[in-house]
Amino acid sequence: MPTASELLRSPEGRRLLRDSAAYEEDAAARPLALGERLRARGVDPALATAVAAQIALRARARAKLGDVAARMLFTRDGLEQATRLEVAREHARRFREAGASRVADLGCGIGSDSRALAEAGLGVLAVDLDAETAALAAENLMAYPRAQVRQGDVTALSMTELAAQGVDALFADPARRSGAARGGARIHDPESWSPPLSQVLSWRATIPSLGVKVAPGIAHAALPEDARVEWTSVNGSLVEAAIWTGPLALEGPGRSALVISGSRAERLDEEGARPACAPVRPAAIGALGRYLGEPDDAVIRAGLVARLAELSGARLISEAIAYLSAEAPTDSPFITWFEVVDLVPLKAKAISAALRALGVGRVEVKKRGADIDPAALRTSLRLDGDREAVVIATRVAGRHRAIIARRPA
Repeated sequence: MPTASELLRSPEGRRLLRDSAAYEEDAAARPLALGERLRARGVDPALATAVAAQIALRARARAKLGDVAARMLFTRDGLEQATRLEVAREHARRFREAGASRVADLGCGIGSDSRALAEAGLGVLAVDLDAETAALAAENLMAYPRAQVRQGDVTALSMTELAAQGVDALFADPARRSGAARGGARIHDPESWSPPLSQVLSWRATIPSLGVKVAPGIAHAALPEDARVEWTSVNGSLVEAAIWTGPLALEGPGRSALVISGSRAERLDEEGARPACAPVRPAAIGALGRYLGEPDDAVIRAGLVARLAELSGARLISEAIAYLSAEAPTDSPFITWFEVVDLVPLKAKAISAALRALGVGRVEVKKRGADIDPAALRTSLRLDGDREAVVIATRVAGRHRAIIARRPA
């Protein structure tokens, strides 16, 4: 029996995908309806199901990949693991600026990074262990003559042979989840990834230009000291960390935060050269001022809160709590500022009284360093005003407090 991807890549499958594109929004909301409509027209049930599922996946993929999603094929897992378009283009920019010519994308998935590399004018060799996934990657890279796809085990590849074939840079995305039989749980130990991080890093002995997509929560101690490691957020959400070695470490060794918002991408680096595995430099601690700053998660994970504090003229409000405070907000993509209105004990009664006095009826609850349930706290406040506020449950000078704040106009 043909696989779903084989059905979709058949002449009839391609035609149905084109004809069904107009139903994308409806398929995302009601994935069964399109399949029923196609079966009613006499389409083979297996093909109808595959087309309906694919149209729904394309609708979901737009949030990650934009309009190019309408020209790609996906699996559910492949879409979940695919690199966002703006991040993949940043990867490709780095390879291009490092002088790479042909990149081996090892563990390419459905080909989102490979496609960005090919769009940047680079030659690509994309490899994936799963035959179905490799077939989809080949479909997604069909428009790029310098892109080649292979199905195979990346751990069995010879780096010497790749170099002889003109590969001068590598990009690897080790599998960081257990198999379906074990529930697809996240694997936190880099040596339990597939392939293990140490094996991936060993490839740079032959091909020094190596990029590795890793979990954002990776311990700094696990990082190679001579690499540039960058944490990336998109529109406020932390999405990945990546290790860059050799010529790809454009900024030299150390840690960076890349913050992408819309079409804007800004990078924060530590001042001076430091090993990527160096301990996090502590920030100064001081009193709560007129404004409270929430650093982007990429900045926090990269261990750059102290650097951001220096650039912002700010200080921590309590030890080991990543909230900064200053007398005036700075215009920075790396931090979100709130105007402090009040400071009360971290008790529902005290918080409710303060908010009622301010005429607040709608509240956003944030927490850091406080063991509370934001939804439960919000429900318990029973507010009826018409103003908005932010309640930040945290520690101030080591003591649990609730900061009543508002977003600056």
